[in-house]
Amino acid sequence: MPVLQDRTAAETIAVLLGKARAAQAVFEGYDQRRVDDVVRGAAWAIYRPDHAVALAELAVRDTGLGKVEDKITKNQRKTLGTLRDLTGAKSVGIIHEDPEKGLVEYAKPVGVVAAVCPSTNPAATPANKTMMALKGRNAVILSPSPKGESTCRLLVDYIHAELDKVGAPRDLVQYVASASKELTNELMRQADLVVVTGSQRNVRQAYQSGTPAIGVGAGNAPVIVDADADVADAAEKIRLSKTFDHATSCSSENSVHLHDAVYDQTVQALRDQGGYLLTEPEKRRLQSVMWPEGKLSSAITAQPPGKLAALAGLDSPEARDASFFMVEEDGVGPEYPFSGEKLSVVLAVYRFSELEPALDRIQRLLDYQGAGHSCGIHTRTAERAHLVAERLRVARVLVNQAHCFGTGGGFDNGLGFTLTMGAGTWAGNSISENLSYRHFLNITRLARVIPPRIPTEDALWGSYLETYGR
Repeated sequence: MPVLQDRTAAETIAVLLGKARAAQAVFEGYDQRRVDDVVRGAAWAIYRPDHAVALAELAVRDTGLGKVEDKITKNQRKTLGTLRDLTGAKSVGIIHEDPEKGLVEYAKPVGVVAAVCPSTNPAATPANKTMMALKGRNAVILSPSPKGESTCRLLVDYIHAELDKVGAPRDLVQYVASASKELTNELMRQADLVVVTGSQRNVRQAYQSGTPAIGVGAGNAPVIVDADADVADAAEKIRLSKTFDHATSCSSENSVHLHDAVYDQTVQALRDQGGYLLTEPEKRRLQSVMWPEGKLSSAITAQPPGKLAALAGLDSPEARDASFFMVEEDGVGPEYPFSGEKLSVVLAVYRFSELEPALDRIQRLLDYQGAGHSCGIHTRTAERAHLVAERLRVARVLVNQAHCFGTGGGFDNGLGFTLTMGAGTWAGNSISENLSYRHFLNITRLARVIPPRIPTEDALWGSYLETYGR
C-alpha cells in the first residue's frame, strides 16, 4: 500500500477510508457464524507457529526491542486468550434481553477503526485490536510506528491470506504505509473511532482529533511485598515479569515496595533469581546512562541486561551475568528518576514499615508517572489487598501475580485479555478497564411499554426526612 507522493495526507487517508467503508458495508451483512470465522482467521494469522516466529524475529530485528522467544510467546498467548474471550460472545443482532424492563439490545458496528500501535509490540497489539474490531463487524486501519511497519505489513499479509480463505474483503484490514505524524493525525480525524496504544503524545492527539477515542495511560507499576508474603514465590514472579521481553510491557514491575519484616529476605530472594543490587556509585553511573539529559534514553529501552551493564560500566561478574538490576530508592518525583517508568530491566526498591504511609508514597509515585494504571501486592491477607484497592487510584490491583502476565488478562484471573489497558480519568483516559470487543460496538436499545414503576415518596426520602426533617 504505497503512499503516493502527489497526494496530500488527507487524500491518502481518504483512499484507505473509502476502501475500508466499502468492505465494512459488506461485512455488516454477515451473521454471527461468518463474523466469528473472520475473527478466527485473523487470530490464526498471528497464532500459527511459523507466523508467530517470523513476526517475532522481524519485530526484534527492525525495532531492536525485546527478545524473539518472548515475542513468540506474547504473539500466541495474547491471541489465544483474546480468542477465548471472543468465542461465544454475541456481537451480531440481539445480544441481550431484559423482559422485566422491556429492553432488547442490538449490536451495531462503529464503522472504521483507526488503531495506532507502538513499536514495543508491533505484531501482538495490532492483531489484538484487529480481532476485537472485526468481532463488531468493523473495518480497521492500522497505523504502526515507523520501526514496527515491516512487522505490521507482514501481519496484514498473513491476515489477508486468512480473509481470502473465508471469503471476506481484504480491505477490512489495512495499514498506513510510511506512517508519519501527519498521516496518523489525518487517519484519526477521518475514522469513526480511534484506539491508541503507545506514546502519550499519540493518546493526547487522539483525544484532540474530534473523533471518539480510547487511549491508555503510561505504566509505572508498583508492587508490594507484604510482611506475610510468600517471598520466594513473589521473587520468582517479579523476575519472570520484569525480564519478559526485556521489559517492553507497560505492566512490568517498575518498583517493588518491601515490608521491613521481609526486606532483607526479599532482596536476597531477588538476588537468587538473578537480580543485581547496585551500589550507590553504580546507581549514579546507571542513572547518567539512562537519563543522559534528564530524559529517558531510548538506547536502554527493552535492551538485554548485558548491554545496560556495559553502557553503565558495571564490570563485576555478578553485574555482567545479571538478569535484571535493582536500585534502592526512597524518593519520588523528577529528582528521583528511578521512581518513574523505565521500560528496561531495572527495578527500584523501596522499604516500608506501615502499609498506609507506604500507600501514600505509592500514590505520589503514580501521580508522578503511571496514574490510574495498576498496582500489585503479594500477601496472604485478603484485607491487605482490599486496603490497596480501596486506597489507590488505579484501575487494577493484582494479588500474588506476575504483573505483566496478569494486568492485560490472565488464564488464572478474570481480567479480559488485551494489550490496551485504560487508566481512567486519573490518566485522562475515557475507560478504566481492559479494552474488549464491546468497545467496538454501538448498541440500539428497543424499549417496550411495561407496567409503570412509580416509587413512593417514602421509599425515596423516608430515611432522609426521618434523619434531617422536612
